[in-house]
Amino acid sequence: MQQKARFQIDGMTCQACASRIEKVLNKKDFVQTASVNFAGEEAQVVFDDSRADADTLIHIIEKAGFKAALKADAPMQPEAEPHIGWRLWLLLAINVPFLFGMAGMMIGRHDWMMPPMWQFVLASIVQLWLAVPFYKSAWASIKGGLANMDVLVTVGTAAIYLYSVFMLFFHPHAAHGDMAHVYFEAGVMVVGFVSLGKFLEHRAKKNSLNSLSLLLKLTPRQVSVQRGGQWQEVPLDDVQIGDLIRANHGERIAADGTVESGNGWADESHLTGESNPEAKTAGSKVLAGAVMTDGSVVYRAEQLGSQTLLGDMMAALSEAQGSKAPIARIADKVAAVFVPAVVGIAVMTFLITWYVKADWVTTLMNAVAVLVIACPCALGLATPAAIMVGMGKAVKHGIWFKDAAAMEEAAHVNSVVLDKTGTLTQGKPQVAATLCLSEMEENELYRLAAAVEQNATHPLATAIVQTALSRGINIPEAKNAQTAVGAGISAEIDGAGVVKVGKPDYCNLVLPDNLDSVWRIATIVAVSVNDQPVGAFALADALKADTQQAIGRLNNHGIDVYIMSGDNQNVVGYIAGQLGISHAYGNMSPRDKAAEVQKLKNAGKVVAMVGDGINDAPALAAANVSFAMKDGADVAEHTASATLMQHSVNQMVDALLISRATLKNIKQNLFFAFVYNTLGIPLAAFGFLNPIIAGAAMAMSSVSVLSNALRLKRVKIE
Repeated sequence: MQQKARFQIDGMTCQACASRIEKVLNKKDFVQTASVNFAGEEAQVVFDDSRADADTLIHIIEKAGFKAALKADAPMQPEAEPHIGWRLWLLLAINVPFLFGMAGMMIGRHDWMMPPMWQFVLASIVQLWLAVPFYKSAWASIKGGLANMDVLVTVGTAAIYLYSVFMLFFHPHAAHGDMAHVYFEAGVMVVGFVSLGKFLEHRAKKNSLNSLSLLLKLTPRQVSVQRGGQWQEVPLDDVQIGDLIRANHGERIAADGTVESGNGWADESHLTGESNPEAKTAGSKVLAGAVMTDGSVVYRAEQLGSQTLLGDMMAALSEAQGSKAPIARIADKVAAVFVPAVVGIAVMTFLITWYVKADWVTTLMNAVAVLVIACPCALGLATPAAIMVGMGKAVKHGIWFKDAAAMEEAAHVNSVVLDKTGTLTQGKPQVAATLCLSEMEENELYRLAAAVEQNATHPLATAIVQTALSRGINIPEAKNAQTAVGAGISAEIDGAGVVKVGKPDYCNLVLPDNLDSVWRIATIVAVSVNDQPVGAFALADALKADTQQAIGRLNNHGIDVYIMSGDNQNVVGYIAGQLGISHAYGNMSPRDKAAEVQKLKNAGKVVAMVGDGINDAPALAAANVSFAMKDGADVAEHTASATLMQHSVNQMVDALLISRATLKNIKQNLFFAFVYNTLGIPLAAFGFLNPIIAGAAMAMSSVSVLSNALRLKRVKIE
């Protein structure tokens, strides 16, 4: 049986490391697929659990030179903030005198540089102790059959160090104390810049890129719980299902539950993307992570930790951020051959420079600069960094993508297929028009109809009763209610007689010809008194408040819109006319919807389908990208590529635009990474970059890609 497992990976230094782990895992015949995300530091593996288990996979990963641990579905404790360790502090401190000396040389003050022996001592501390992690990683990489960026750094800095040692102790110039041929500062500063760049990259990946760190802060550490009739402050971990918890103004909800007492307003935008607070009174549902913007409530805990909707969202986001987008294959293929190719270029640079200039110093420095400048980190971060930020932005808008592939595909959508009921409309019939005959007053018509309909449970009956109550009408009691199956219901009302409510022919009603167009597309509920028709109601499914705006946004972005519904063609056509949609199809079965979606795809369209019912599942599966409404039909939600928390087409438009912005950011990152190496390697080979500048540029390349990815957080979705 196939099983999916996720592992946290420690020790990766560049995309080549991720490629190596993938290669090692995919070689195993019990592994179906293995995908490693360098930015997310995560591996997702689908394997045959009858032949292997998680411990087996961890052993394989560790044998390749990395640390691995099975990843929890939804970690509910935030990770510690990354801090600069003692090793990096010491390394940076050693770099200071070298930087001071380099600054002096730039203004002609060679006396600012330390004596050669002091340089040797400090460089030896760096190269033989502080740089040991580079050597270990490089050796593990070579043993695994691939070369990572640490191979480039260690080869380059070791060459500079050994050359400088030779020049200091064994070259004839050494007897005269000639410093011109000693380059300890280059090796020290390259290790320093690369180490600092790694730390900045690690901190960005752990904090800025990953929205999980922000979600983890949404639940309070301490909560007020009623124990033994007294309110006590206890850690969240001590809360149990069934406990009564109090949340005052400004405090966060700790668990999913139901309000027992109190009232107020709660901001649940972290889950739904809806910025307007929700009113909370006795019986209302509250969600973990929501903040009480006003008032105070006491609620009973029903779901805790990973079982809450917040926990579910965190698990979904964690898995989605750890997945790979198809566009990442470009970087993977390049990274797989990049380091060996760079080593080859460095060797060629060494040989050609020596042949042309016959100068060991120039030859060595050019070759080392090539090794240092050509780090594949920026290439490996380009796609996953943008995906992680894009996923986080989508979640803030109440959109849960299942994986990175779905987000990438959503960026290409140019046609959207919408179901009508529950998607464009509210899914609840409402009274759209009223017809009164025989001088019957409107409120009296409602009074009689509601008296009979309160004995029924049909949505049409409920709509009439609720409208009557909203008008403040006192509904009388009906006696001897009798149901005519498929036709209507009748009852006796004091002072009126026998009142029938149902289909027009059941109530002997023939509608006039001069009625508004809504009567031709609405469901008609007629009313008669003692078999004499006295009026009727036209009930229609009203559009959602933001539907018109959503369709306008789709049109503005050049996306074609189609309505496909099982409802009557007249009704579908009427809704399409209200929204300005030219492609509207009614009377469609689930099979018809799926077939029509396939036709659009065959015509070259990239199709997104939006629906919430069981009948939408085949079309959702047929579409390139599909969106289901949260708490809709389980099969629809399971089939869909993404889930919308607000039951809003507007939210689907947000999803498409966020995906487009994310893909654009990925392409910018890839362009920068490719251009950086395309320009940097030749400049280094021809001597325009020394190893120190190359090391700084290499460190900044990763930081630049991460910074560009973070711009997604500020992108406006319109």
